[in-house]
Amino acid sequence: MTTVRGARARARDEVTAAIKDEARRQLAAEGAAKLSLRAVARELGMVSSALYRYFPSRDDLLTALIVDAYDALGAAAEAALRATGPAATSAGAPATAPVTSDTGASTATRATSGAGASAASPGPTAPGASATPGAPPTAGASDPVGPQVTPRGRWVVVCRAVREWAKAHPHEYALIYGSPVPGYSAPQATVAPASRAAHVLLAVLREAHRTDGVAPPPLAADLRAEGERLAAELAPDLPPALVLAFVGAWCQLFGLVSFEVFGHFHRVVEDPEAFFTHAADRLGRDLGLLR
Repeated sequence: MTTVRGARARARDEVTAAIKDEARRQLAAEGAAKLSLRAVARELGMVSSALYRYFPSRDDLLTALIVDAYDALGAAAEAALRATGPAATSAGAPATAPVTSDTGASTATRATSGAGASAASPGPTAPGASATPGAPPTAGASDPVGPQVTPRGRWVVVCRAVREWAKAHPHEYALIYGSPVPGYSAPQATVAPASRAAHVLLAVLREAHRTDGVAPPPLAADLRAEGERLAAELAPDLPPALVLAFVGAWCQLFGLVSFEVFGHFHRVVEDPEAFFTHAADRLGRDLGLLR
């Protein structure tokens, strides 16, 4: 019986994957608003009633695609941060805390869920690459941390990974950060996946704060209450000024990515990679992250 159940589970997984692959193809061709279970079933040679056993409604299928997109973006950001190696302390010694993000927080996820999906919400630079702002120092150079990356450098590496994923998956990016899908309301299941990339960047800030690698900007008096509220929800262990600045940087990061992915830099920015890298570095500098 175990073998039979295993075979059935594998078969169901294969059909589910085929349905989602066809749905992504339709997203690319028609957009999320025109996604149709009947059209997906027709392309796969299935009757609609059979497909409904996998996804009872269009919204269920959209939710699965949104969760997959957020998880893929989060995984790219997490991999980029891991690739930077151990964080460096302000004295140049390796820090011991893990560099991966915590995706299990509940209250911290609400502020980062679904710009486009709220109608719902490879690219790490390798150590030893270049002198571009945010890039890891060359291994064996005079920098005492060797191939490790400074706090601002780690921020830039993760930002670049977000951009590279979005460029490689423009239709999935549009699903989660583009225009809301008419008639769709995201369920709670999208919240934790939506927070993954934000948690990676918060992990950069948290490690920098722990190792004196960040000097937060001053908190304006009229924003103190807002900063304290955001800190309590998103990162109680970080200064309110830093959390407030992070939310602004988060919005600017995805504004930069969206302008490029959706073609708004056409005939404006001729070297988008260099432009983005310097812009991400400036965001890190405004946060107070040290080089």
